[in-house]
Amino acid sequence: MKQFMAMLKKNENEHPPPTKLLNRAEQLCRELQSSSPSLEKLVEAMMECKNKRYFLTNIHVVRACVSVHIRKGQHDAACRLLEYCKAEEKEELVLLWHEIHYRRVMEKHQTDVLTPLQKFRCRKRNPPPISLCPEGLKNRNYSEEVRQHLHRFAAEVTANPDKKQREGLALDMNLQPTQVYNWFANYRRRQKS
Repeated sequence: MKQFMAMLKKNENEHPPPTKLLNRAEQLCRELQSSSPSLEKLVEAMMECKNKRYFLTNIHVVRACVSVHIRKGQHDAACRLLEYCKAEEKEELVLLWHEIHYRRVMEKHQTDVLTPLQKFRCRKRNPPPISLCPEGLKNRNYSEEVRQHLHRFAAEVTANPDKKQREGLALDMNLQPTQVYNWFANYRRRQKS
């Protein structure tokens, strides 16, 4: 760690910093995951460095920085860091984004776990920024045509199709039978309420 800090100080005006320094930062972030005070010192040194944007291209460094911010209760700083970083692993960054918001909700409700419904609501209220999802969030809804077909079947035939009917509908609309089963289960639930 001391050796890394000396290297960091020596190369603070190098743009970009030497690859050896960046690799050592990744290695230390991996090794110090569970060592809170040492990891905090490491993250602090990298974040005060003029070259911090280069360190934030590595997912292990980003993960370490986010975990330190979360531990300190600095959720906004963790979110800003994710928006600013240039790591390529967008899916992992989105998971970290959600984790930050889960922690925020857990602290608010003074609990150690969230139910799947609480997590779902949390993700809906705090969608990741465009910088993390340039292609947008995946839309899980069916097309208007598929929904109309399913609604028509529910209204004209049955809202509780048997296995053969579900398989036929799945084939017609290029869905999995499970998707059709779930759609009808949700449809019946919505009708009751």
